[in-house]
Amino acid sequence: MTNQVGINRKPKRGVSLYSYAGEYGVTMSLEDMFAEMHDMGARGLEILANSHIEGYPNPSEEWLENWDRLIKKYDIVPVEYGHWVDSRLYQGRHLTPEESYEMLVRDFKLANRLGFTVLRTKLGVIDDELTPVENWREFIKLALPIAEKYNVRMCPEIHAPTLLKSKMVDDYVELIEETGTKHFGLNIDFGVFTTQTIPASEWGPNEFIMPESDHSPVEDIIPLLPYVYCCHAKFVKMSDDFEEMTIPYETIINTLIEHNWDGYMVSEYEGPKKDVPGYAVEQVRKHHVMMKRILGE
Repeated sequence: MTNQVGINRKPKRGVSLYSYAGEYGVTMSLEDMFAEMHDMGARGLEILANSHIEGYPNPSEEWLENWDRLIKKYDIVPVEYGHWVDSRLYQGRHLTPEESYEMLVRDFKLANRLGFTVLRTKLGVIDDELTPVENWREFIKLALPIAEKYNVRMCPEIHAPTLLKSKMVDDYVELIEETGTKHFGLNIDFGVFTTQTIPASEWGPNEFIMPESDHSPVEDIIPLLPYVYCCHAKFVKMSDDFEEMTIPYETIINTLIEHNWDGYMVSEYEGPKKDVPGYAVEQVRKHHVMMKRILGE
């Protein structure tokens, strides 16, 4: 992601439609979410394939034509396509490398048709530390030539409680360097930098509260940036004066700017009141006011 010497590039803003999970299909349609993004000047789009593609994995031609229309109408850039290798599809065993490969290829084709070049590829995990299934290297290597054919980059999400300095991240980087591939990389979720939590009293009785865990210092992202194709701009709580209250955004974004990282940061709201109409929409708006200020837009 590093650019030519002398050319200063900055991160770009986008939105994960997951942020509007409580609104989608209730108060907002796909077009409503695109219109909201356009109004904020947040061009970069992340979708979750099984949530936002009607008829996934086999959308109708009518749906595809409407997708093309909306992308053009609202000047949206398809940035990241969220999908899963469902390693636990069958009880009692994990998918074989060949079965996982077929699942990946299916999504490569659909992501390419929709205009995406980065995939947030969720690998099956075997423990609470998010360690991937043992055969992940086998099916990722099998899929690399097809990923190149369809011009997509598979990016596991590095998400709390994983630390940026960890065996898991080292293993991913080792595969990239061993193969020399440009079609496997990383998605860094800013939740790994969380320095404080908001009071439990702010969460509703049925809401998932992000557990407290160790966090990575922001500088740990620097050596990984050549492999980072997209970032989840996770946030939990925006203050009334447009500051995120749990994650050191000023330091994060300025670090990305200083190192000429010019990928997309897609807002991912994962705080309280996701199901309260309008609340998440307001939080995402505040988040983009903050990011625009830090970026100097």
